[in-house]
Amino acid sequence: MKKILLILSSFIILQLDAQQKHPSFMQQGNIYEVNIRQYTPQGTFNAFAKHIPRLKKMGVQTLWLMPIQPISIKGRKGTLGSYYSVADYTAVNPEFGTLNDFNNLVAKAHALNMKVIIDYVPNHSGADNKWLTTHPDFYEKDSLGNPTYTADWSDTRELNFSNRAMQDSMINTMKFWVNNTKMDGFRVDVAWGVPISFWYKCIPALNKIRPLFFLAEADDAELHKAGFDATYTWREFNVMKEVAAGKKNVHALDTIFNTIDTSFMKGAWRLYFTSNHDENSWNKADFATMPGAVHAPFAILSQTYNRTLPLIYSGQEEPVLKAIQFFEKDPIQFNKYERSNFYTALLHLRSSNKAFKEDALFNRLKVNNPASIMAYERVNGEDKVVVVLNLSDQVQDVKVNSKSATYNYKELFTNQMTQNTTHFELAPWGYKVFVKIKSEAKSLK
Repeated sequence: MKKILLILSSFIILQLDAQQKHPSFMQQGNIYEVNIRQYTPQGTFNAFAKHIPRLKKMGVQTLWLMPIQPISIKGRKGTLGSYYSVADYTAVNPEFGTLNDFNNLVAKAHALNMKVIIDYVPNHSGADNKWLTTHPDFYEKDSLGNPTYTADWSDTRELNFSNRAMQDSMINTMKFWVNNTKMDGFRVDVAWGVPISFWYKCIPALNKIRPLFFLAEADDAELHKAGFDATYTWREFNVMKEVAAGKKNVHALDTIFNTIDTSFMKGAWRLYFTSNHDENSWNKADFATMPGAVHAPFAILSQTYNRTLPLIYSGQEEPVLKAIQFFEKDPIQFNKYERSNFYTALLHLRSSNKAFKEDALFNRLKVNNPASIMAYERVNGEDKVVVVLNLSDQVQDVKVNSKSATYNYKELFTNQMTQNTTHFELAPWGYKVFVKIKSEAKSLK
């Protein structure tokens, strides 16, 4: 009995100490979500591909393309329908181009050392997906035997994950994209609506072909154990919005961060964002939820905090200050790129500074007004970054309690040299990102 208890204790300790492994190509990475339909007037792979060099220069590392499969006609919402109503899992939406066009896009990204992931929708298919005819048993049914759908997703039909053949067929459709393209992973829509047992089977099967990256649209710690590299930060984001609106303060964020740190396994990445396709189209992010100057400190938090895998949505670098239509053509107008330099500074810092590596130390720093000010540091050898954010609409006389030795720093956005990272004034929604100057000649310029 003692031996059994000892073995169980050892297993529990190993589980708690285990650290999630990720594809090497995503280390110090970031994600840029691409809305192909709206990105250009043409709305095609080839038209978007012309933007890839610009995005590379900005520091984008991974492109996430919203679903690229054909869209169902039956029950279609609006003129063009929803990306997430898939008519055929192993075909390309002809509005965007061909499979060859998609492969050319991936090749162009890879040539610039960028990665590409595609959006996948395994929870439900479109309302006229070919499986409804060829495999009607793949679907959930109501009491009359009719395929069902969830909530107001009337252009979709719910898949039946109790059917093992359906599970295997879904995995095979995902294998199609791994085998016939050189894409680098999947963002999985409604991952929370699929039984977790499926992911324990699916992800290892796909990773056997080649190492892939998996992002779950879900806020569930268990999904990391099943193989997902990153999960959504809905809890963090919802509190961030309330702080931005003056309804809550930094203490509320601390409560969420503490919950995540104690419930998610070590090394689990969290997708931080100030907008995405859902939040922009339905909830007016970030132009209404974090308007004007309010956006910047939350964007910095999303790029630099612990566990962060940052996301930028199509047009946030412009910025697009409206809700992009979801079911109609509504091209993004690019011409100013007013936030481009801001994002460029953050993305390049993240990719080049060892303080953002997995083995770096992350420490919260004590401040004089912890309800309004957030301060933290990331340290890895001689690389060190100190971030101080004013998450309030009031001027703050900031005092940071740091026991670290005095170093020379350069503030990321002003390029000003300083040794003072402990006492200064911050404007409403102000921020400082101090980057330690290394003693070697290769220090940050």
